[in-house]
Amino acid sequence: GAGPEEVESGVTKLLESALTTVSNVDTIQSISTAGQSIIIMMFKWGTDMDAAGIEIKDSIGYVEGFLPSGVEDPMVVKMDPTMMPIMQIGVSGEDLEQVQEIAEEVIEPRLSRIPEVASVIITGGQDREVKVEVDPVRLENYGLTLSQVAQVLQMENFNMSSGKVTRGDREYYVRNMQEFETVEDIRNVAILTPTGASLRLGDIATVTDGYKEMEQYTRVNHKEAVGIHIMKQTDANTVKTSELVRKELAKIQQERNLDFEVDVVYDAASYVQRSINSTIRMIFEGALLAVLVLFLFLRNMRSTLIIFTSIPLSIIATFIMMYFYGTTLNLITMGGLALGVGRIVDDSIVVFENIYRHRSLGLSPMEAAITGASEVGGAILAATMTFIAVFLPMVFVEGLASIVFSPMAMTISFAILCSLLVALTIIPLMSSRILTDQSMQRTRTGSGRIFDIMQGFGNWIDNLGERYKVLLQACLNHRRRVIIIVTLLMVASCAAIPLVGAEFLPTTDSGEISVSIETDKGSSLDDTDEIVRQVEARILDIPEVETVFTSVGSTGTMLMSMGGGSNNSTLYVKLCPKNERQRGVEIVAEEIRQKLAGLAGTKVAVSVMDATSSFGSSSPVVVRISGDDLDVLKELSTEVADIVRSTPGTREVTSSLTDGNPEVQIRIDRDRAAAYGLTPMQVASEIKSAMDGTVATRYKVEGEEIDVRVSYASESYNDMDYLTNMTILTPQGAVVKLSQIASFELAQGPVQIIREDQVRKAEVSAELLNRDLNSVMTDIQARVAQMNLPAGYEISYGGENEEMMESFASLAIALLLAILLVYSVMAVQYESFFNPFVIMFSVPTCIIGVVFGLLVTGRAFSITAFIGVIMLVGIAVSNAIVYVDYLKQLRERGMERNAAIVEAGRVRLRPILMTAFTTILAMLPMAIGLGEGAELIAPLATVVIGGLLASTLITLVLVPVVYSIFDDWGRKISARFSKGSTPQGPDVSVS
Repeated sequence: GAGPEEVESGVTKLLESALTTVSNVDTIQSISTAGQSIIIMMFKWGTDMDAAGIEIKDSIGYVEGFLPSGVEDPMVVKMDPTMMPIMQIGVSGEDLEQVQEIAEEVIEPRLSRIPEVASVIITGGQDREVKVEVDPVRLENYGLTLSQVAQVLQMENFNMSSGKVTRGDREYYVRNMQEFETVEDIRNVAILTPTGASLRLGDIATVTDGYKEMEQYTRVNHKEAVGIHIMKQTDANTVKTSELVRKELAKIQQERNLDFEVDVVYDAASYVQRSINSTIRMIFEGALLAVLVLFLFLRNMRSTLIIFTSIPLSIIATFIMMYFYGTTLNLITMGGLALGVGRIVDDSIVVFENIYRHRSLGLSPMEAAITGASEVGGAILAATMTFIAVFLPMVFVEGLASIVFSPMAMTISFAILCSLLVALTIIPLMSSRILTDQSMQRTRTGSGRIFDIMQGFGNWIDNLGERYKVLLQACLNHRRRVIIIVTLLMVASCAAIPLVGAEFLPTTDSGEISVSIETDKGSSLDDTDEIVRQVEARILDIPEVETVFTSVGSTGTMLMSMGGGSNNSTLYVKLCPKNERQRGVEIVAEEIRQKLAGLAGTKVAVSVMDATSSFGSSSPVVVRISGDDLDVLKELSTEVADIVRSTPGTREVTSSLTDGNPEVQIRIDRDRAAAYGLTPMQVASEIKSAMDGTVATRYKVEGEEIDVRVSYASESYNDMDYLTNMTILTPQGAVVKLSQIASFELAQGPVQIIREDQVRKAEVSAELLNRDLNSVMTDIQARVAQMNLPAGYEISYGGENEEMMESFASLAIALLLAILLVYSVMAVQYESFFNPFVIMFSVPTCIIGVVFGLLVTGRAFSITAFIGVIMLVGIAVSNAIVYVDYLKQLRERGMERNAAIVEAGRVRLRPILMTAFTTILAMLPMAIGLGEGAELIAPLATVVIGGLLASTLITLVLVPVVYSIFDDWGRKISARFSKGSTPQGPDVSVS
């Protein structure tokens, strides 16, 4: 029973020093409490955990010999998100005892047999036990002690083989059958008193066949229940495990024909399932919108069909590649496909549009297909290669971002590669067959309002090229003005960046809220339960709430068995599905906070269970104060907690240095105890058996063994006077009262000591509401900086903020790499530095759309948005490539520069607008962010749409202008070099 300080110095520090040598460790945290030391090691993303486990065991092995005597062997447990139950089931019925029996005898073994299930834990319910409650007064009168009673019971209940006996030519084994068969047998056990009299156990104790003291209550929506928690194997698939468990449960109910209610309260798979379904829906919606754009531009069913073929073909091919690459279908890879849908048709559009143009200029279907495809082959190859080049660095991003997004990068790359193959092979093939003479005449089939509108739109688009020529001509005449306007727009959007705000990952709404309630230290289970029942009633009043799963007497930690003491409870609140409610989960959580604000003597923490919370840190805001003296740390952490509390946007501010539990501290006087021939250890174990009772033996009934617990009669042993008057038998047979050899005091128990990276620290953490992480942290940091810290104390920031900073840093490197790679891929393809340089001007203009896109939708900048920015680099250049590529061809045919710029603009306007709009519309369903799990990818789509809109519109004006400016400079330079001789043509300067 060492206090936290002793545990820290004797055990924790020793183990920490040994564990610092383990490789790939990110941080080492330790918690030293009375009699227990827990060390939590966080590893860098992508570490092989099995190898790490072996390494940890080896490191501990070196110091095990130096640990104080009496310390148990250290245990190494892997903690990962899979240690959280993937399913929580509440079974309720009329007769709780029967429910429990079925849970233990039938449900638990049947579910444990499923290969994907690692373990099944049962909570709540009642356990049988035989209680032997001894009357302390009578015990004292007869001169007996509790431990003697326990000893007698042990000796009376046995089953022992005692050799063999021969009878005739047979051998028989002899067995003494001396086990208790009924509770009456236990009552009739004879006990000898020191005076030599004999009495029955029933004379000094009441023996009842009852239940253990409840340490935990479990309820589902007010109904008493037995909780079944299912953990899956680390490598098992959540969705599959959940399906198998549900099937097995249905089977059990059918076979046994039970009238139990089985509520699956929490199922991790249902969220995954709903998210994937909503993503699949988005893929379909996106594809349909893309087709709609094509139809509006082409106004020809056959042509639309040709291009549309590229979508299913590419997606099927992508699945094949994913299968061989070994990626699974999950939210991220499906999201990747959904993002890719818009981009998949781009190559096909450019190829087809060009074939179509040549066909309308009078070439035969075959010739048009060959000329058209080969003319843009280089351009789309360049566009695709640059797009894939963008995703290459994603594979090298460190940390969480890589774990989450490299599968997505692979999926998109596969999809785009497949679409390139389709565009270069199948599209020309189909065009040569389908674009017959009849189909080229645009027939007016049908009439009516809608048709007129479409016809009007079509004519407008056909004339757009001519209007664009006029615009381009004007821009080429006022080049400086164009550059100034674009620069001003970019400066304005850069200035607006601070208004956007930043966060780590967007919060997803899985409709789950966890409420933990802590009543005053030392409250009994029933006191706590009374308060929890009020809480349940208040929460069930809220219209959106569907289920409340209550566990009184547990902290709801990963390993449910770690009882949180009788003053802790966890309520898991599940809301109805997202499409059936008006309000988001954050707002409901806030209402729960308001409703529970008035409860006296309780600490309530309400947190939204986020689907992304399994990705690392628990709280968004974490402020760490490190130093040596616990009292100073406590003062500082209180000061910091006040600062955090008063910052707008924070909720649920908690501090890790809380008060210890109230205790009665008993100090045994060694000399006095020795005078009676007692050791402090003997005295302590007597006290323990008096207070807790001891399990003396087990009693077999109906094939199960039930504990027989010997304790003092329940009404007497909670009393302080009783404790002081407790009798202890000395080895000489005399009886001594506890108060003669010990002193008592009521005191506050010691505080747990938390260390991180071998320094003591206090932590203040908080949740957020309606404000982004970055602005909250900026406010807090500004105010904390004004505190005057004593020497040797420092403050650092952890939580999501730290992860956000790390991920942003590594993504920034990926962004730079992406830009460099895109440039070099183009330089290699065009064998020149000039064209790619001009094309790259379309990239920075994206920032205008990105900033305004996020401002309009009110989304914060997060990791997913950052990845959108990296994707944009690849998408934005493809439009410019299509334009510049054709421009280059025209000039090689000897066209005058400005004329070539205008002509290339006229011809390439349609494919550029078509590709841009298909990509934008295909991403629209994702940007709106409806449906489960969509919040995660919505910022990405928002960024791509905004950036692409801005860059397309500006590219159409800026790139031609930049091209002409650089071309002029090139001429001047080459003129200077050739000492006045006339330049041979524009290509001298650019190659």
